[in-house]
Parts: sequence; structure tokens; C-alpha cells
Amino acid sequence: MTDPVRHWVRSASRIAVLTGAGMSAESGVPTFRDAQTGLWAKFDPQQLATEHAFRANPKMVWDWYAFRRDLIAKVEPNAGHRALAAFSRRHPGRLTLITQNVDGLHQRAGSEGALALHGNIFEDKWLDTPGACCNADAAVADTPPYCGRCGNLLRPAVVWFGEALPARALAAAEAAANECDVMLVVGTSGVVYPAAGLARTAAGKVVIINPEPTELDDAADAVLRGRAAQLLPLLLED
Repeated sequence: MTDPVRHWVRSASRIAVLTGAGMSAESGVPTFRDAQTGLWAKFDPQQLATEHAFRANPKMVWDWYAFRRDLIAKVEPNAGHRALAAFSRRHPGRLTLITQNVDGLHQRAGSEGALALHGNIFEDKWLDTPGACCNADAAVADTPPYCGRCGNLLRPAVVWFGEALPARALAAAEAAANECDVMLVVGTSGVVYPAAGLARTAAGKVVIINPEPTELDDAADAVLRGRAAQLLPLLLED
């Protein structure tokens, strides 16, 4: 089944790739719930990953994200991440990478301009609208860091439950879906919207790459049962 998909990819002028948690799991990144171990096993991540939780107990939520950052920092991009980055270098402007993952593995593999719909766990931003006094480089080193003049807190630059996706990244992702000849949907269950909706609105062929059935299989022109680290290097070779 890979041969027809390889032909679609080779002949496509515009390729969109949507990646989800399964892509990172192959590198050893725990899924959102699987990361709840040890001290954090008693906490519901959906209760921690909210603005309300952070305002109520900023130290606890910051410490939880520090724990997750430590876990992710220990893993490396896999062959699938590297294949996407290598293809983009060989074919500038031809592939748009859209990811639901916050781990930065695509960027570490060398993919530039990835549309990170849910943010990046290794970056911070201000909790409230920053004033002229808010300088992240001069923030008071605390848990979490804060502006020494106004008290504004730094928070992880990820999309929390109840928050909208970054408008520019989502608009660019929607445009890529609407203009693509092929969309590869890699390692995502297809249950998280609006990201999953991109596959249903894609203009071109939709290819699902996942070891297990997904909620998007019915929207696919082809379903490849396998791991991204195995299949993407085959599909993206010249």
C-alpha cells in the first residue's frame, strides 16, 4: 500500500503533514496522561493544565511543567522527525508541518517553520498582558518567575484547556489543508479539534499513518498501519 502513497507524495506540489502524540511517543515522550507518575500520579492533568489552576496554585502547576520538561528533555527526535526535516531541506516550501505536540522534537530535528498548534513546553510567556516593565530576561527567578515591578507571572507557552489555539498558526494550518495535494496524518487519534478537522477539510489525498485505528480513518484515501519512524522515511525518500 505504500507504493501508491509514495507516488502521491512524489507528484504533490504541496504537502501538509499533521502530527500528534503518537509521533512523539515513538521517541519515548510519555503521553499527556502517561506522564502522571510518582508525585503527580494523584493529579488529573486536565485539572492542572488550565489558567484557573495556575492562578490558584502557580507553584504547583509550574513544578508540574518543570517535571514534564525534564522528561521530554531526555528524549531525542526519531527517524520520522528527521525524515520530515530532511525532506523540507531538500524541497523548500513544498511541505507544511502542523503539529499538536508541544515537545519541540520537530524543531530539534531541524524542521523550520513548524506550526505548533498547541505551543511549545520549553517556551514561556506572560500570564497577563505584559506591560512595558515585563522583560522575561529580567524576571525574578522564582517558582514561577515574575516581573519584579508589576508581579506578572511567567507561564508555559502551551495551550491550556479552555484556551483558543494561536490564531496565526491555525489560519496557516487551515490554508495548508485547503491547498494541499496530499495530507499525511501521523500519530494522532483524531479526537482533538480543531486540529483533527484539518484532515476532514483537506483538499488533497488524506493518508493516515498510525499503528491503531483512528477517528479519522473514514476520511482517509489510504490508511497505513505502522509507526511513523518506519514509514515516513520510506514515503519521503526521493
